[in-house]
Amino acid sequence: MMKVDELDVPKNIIEFLRESGIVTLYPPQEKSVKAGLLSGSSLLVSAPTASGKTLIALLATIKHLVEKKGKIVYLSPLKALASEKFSEFKKLESVDIGRKIKIQISTGDFDQTDKTLGSNDILVLTNEKMDSVIRQGAEWLNDISLVIADEVHLLGDEDRGPTLEIVLTKLAILEQKPQVLALSATVTNADEISKWLGCKLVESDWRPVPLWEGVCDQGTVIMQNRKNFQVETSIRGLPVDLGLDSLKNGGQAILFAETRARSAALATKASDAVSKFVTEKEKKSLEQISQKILEDNEHTELIRNLATLVKKGVAFHHAGLNQNCREIIESEFRNGKIKILASTPTLAAGVNLPARRVVISSINRYDVKYGVNKAISVLEYKQLCGRAGRPQYDEYGESIIVASSNSQDLFDYYINGLPEPISSKLTDDKALRIHALSLISTTPGIKNEEIIDFFAKTLAGSQERKSIIKFKIQITLRYLEVEELVKQKGGRFIATEFGKKTSTLYIDPLTAVYFRKSLQQISKGRKHTIGILHLITTCEDFFPKFSLRNKDYESIGTLLENHANELIEHISEYDCNRSMLALNAWINESSEVFLSDNLGIESGDMHRMTETSDWLIHAFYELAKLEKADNIMEELVILQTRVAYGIKEELVDLVKVRGIGRIRARLLYKNGIKTRDELESIPVEKLAKIDKIGPVIAENIKTQLKKVR
Repeated sequence: MMKVDELDVPKNIIEFLRESGIVTLYPPQEKSVKAGLLSGSSLLVSAPTASGKTLIALLATIKHLVEKKGKIVYLSPLKALASEKFSEFKKLESVDIGRKIKIQISTGDFDQTDKTLGSNDILVLTNEKMDSVIRQGAEWLNDISLVIADEVHLLGDEDRGPTLEIVLTKLAILEQKPQVLALSATVTNADEISKWLGCKLVESDWRPVPLWEGVCDQGTVIMQNRKNFQVETSIRGLPVDLGLDSLKNGGQAILFAETRARSAALATKASDAVSKFVTEKEKKSLEQISQKILEDNEHTELIRNLATLVKKGVAFHHAGLNQNCREIIESEFRNGKIKILASTPTLAAGVNLPARRVVISSINRYDVKYGVNKAISVLEYKQLCGRAGRPQYDEYGESIIVASSNSQDLFDYYINGLPEPISSKLTDDKALRIHALSLISTTPGIKNEEIIDFFAKTLAGSQERKSIIKFKIQITLRYLEVEELVKQKGGRFIATEFGKKTSTLYIDPLTAVYFRKSLQQISKGRKHTIGILHLITTCEDFFPKFSLRNKDYESIGTLLENHANELIEHISEYDCNRSMLALNAWINESSEVFLSDNLGIESGDMHRMTETSDWLIHAFYELAKLEKADNIMEELVILQTRVAYGIKEELVDLVKVRGIGRIRARLLYKNGIKTRDELESIPVEKLAKIDKIGPVIAENIKTQLKKVR
C-alpha cells in the first residue's frame, strides 16, 4: 500500500494528512495518484461508497492550491451534501501554503450575483448554483483550474441529471481546460462516461469494510457468501426482526421503508424491543435529546411520536421532518445512541450515515411524480447497500432485502445484477427548453448549427443519433420563438429581454410564459392573493405539490368562493392542489399543528414550500417589473414577506426588524404595538416586559430600529 510520505506534495501537507489520521492510501486513492491525479490528469473515479473518494478530491485540491493554479470548484447535487463537503474542505484552512486559504459555500438564490464568490480559492456549489453562475457570465470562470464533480452517476437522474450534464459540458469547453475530477458510485458504463468527460477511468470495487448482500424469505436469510442464517421472527415483522438481530451482535441498523408512514410504523414496532439494548447512561442522554426535540418544535403528532421513540433509542427520518430534527437524528445515530433508524430512501442519496446492517423492507418505493409504487432500480439498490458497514466500528457490512415474492428472482436481479447504464435525460422536453434558452442567452448571435454542435458535445450527443437531437432542438427553438423568448435574424438567435430574464431567474420557460399570460389578466384596484397562490402552486417549477384528498374539496371550494374577486383566471377546485391550501393557511398564521392535523403537511414540507414560493414570487415580481405591471408589484413584495414569515398582512411592518418573527410580531400586535413607529416610541423597559421579549431582545430591537431607519 502507498504511504502518504510518497506523495508529491510539500512536507507540511504530509504532516497535515498524518495529523488527520491518514498514513496509507486506500486502493482507489493509490490508483488515482498513479493515474496522474497530482500531475493534472482528468479522472473519473468509479468506486463504492466509503472507499475514500473525498480524500482523492482533497489531494487534487491541495496540489492546485500549492501550485497556485487557480480556483477549485466542488460540485454537489444536494445542499446537505454540499454542507458536509464544505466542513471537510474547511479543514484545509489550517494548512500553511504561504497565504490564507479562502473557502465559500453557495447553494441558493440562483439569480443573485454573489460578488464575493470570485475572491475565494475553493467554492463548494450545488450544480444548479454553478449553472446560474455560468448564465450570469461571472469573470472568475476563466480562473477555474480544477472541477470536482461529486455523485456523477446522477447524470442519469431525471431531475438533477440535465443540469449536471450541461454544467460539465460548459466547464469542459472553457479556454483554460480545467482538470476534471469526477466521482461516481460504481456504474456499468463508466468507460462511456469517462470517454465523454475526456477523463482517464479509475475503477475499483474495494471497500474499507467488506459488504455481504442477501435476501430474507420467511425468516431464512440467504447471503451471497453462503453464510445463511435464521432470524428469530416475531409479530413485529421481518424488517424489525432483522434490525434487532443486528443489535444483538453489537451493530446498528437502518431500515429502509418505501413511504413516510411505513418508516414511522417500523420505528414504532421496534421501539420497545430496542429500549432493552439502551444503557442507563444512554437513556439519560436520550431523554435530554427527546426534550430538546419537544422544546424546539411545535407539538405536532409527528414530533410527539419522534420524541417518544428517541427516548427508546429508535427514530425515523424522512422529508416531513424539518432540518433541525433531521440533523439531531443523524448526529445521535452517528454517535451510537440511536440504535435503529427507519428511513425513506432519500437518506441514501444524502448525508454519509453508515450502519452495520441495512434492511430494505420493500424493493418498491412511492414515485411522487406518477403517484404509484415502482420497483427501485439496481443502481438505487446499490446506493442503499452502500450505507452498510461502519469503517471505524465494523469488520463487515450487511445488506438484506425482505422478500415478498420469489427470493431467487430478487437475488438474481438485485444482488447479482449490474447497475443500469447511465443514460442522459437532457433531451426531455423540459430540460431542452431550459438549457437551449440558457445557451442562447449567454451566446448572443449563436447560429442554429452552433446550437446543435454544442448539444452534440453533451452526453446526450454521444448517446443519441444526431438526427434525433437535431429534430428535438428544432421543436424546442420553435416553441421559444413562438413564445417570444428568443428571436431569429439572419440565421442567428438572440434572447429577447423576456428570454434573458427567464434564464437568469432560473425558471422553466413554461413557468415564465404562464406568469406573463397571467400578468396580462390582472386588473387594477383589487387584491390577487389567492390568485397568485394558485399561480405559484400550479406552475411547472413548484415543489412539493400535494394533491387534494376527498375531504379537501370542500375547503378549497369555500376558499375560492370567499375570495372569488382575488382570482386572476376562472378556476375550479379541480385546478388546485393541497399545497395552495397549506400556503394560504400558513400566511394566515396557522400553526404547524393545524397544518399537520388538518392538511397532512409537516414542517419539513412547509419549509420546502415556502422556500420554493419565495423564489417563484420573486420571479413573478421580476417579470411584472419587466412587463411594467406596476399594479401588482407592491402586493407581491408584501406576499413574499408573508410567505417567508407565515404572517397576516398587518404584521408585515413589524417583521422588518431583525429578531421579530411571526410569534413576537403577533404578541407585539396584541399589546397594541402595530408598526415600527409605535415600536420605536415604546420605552425599552416596557417592551422588555412583553412575553417572549425580555431585556436582551428589547435592547436588540431598539438597536435594530436605529439601523433600519
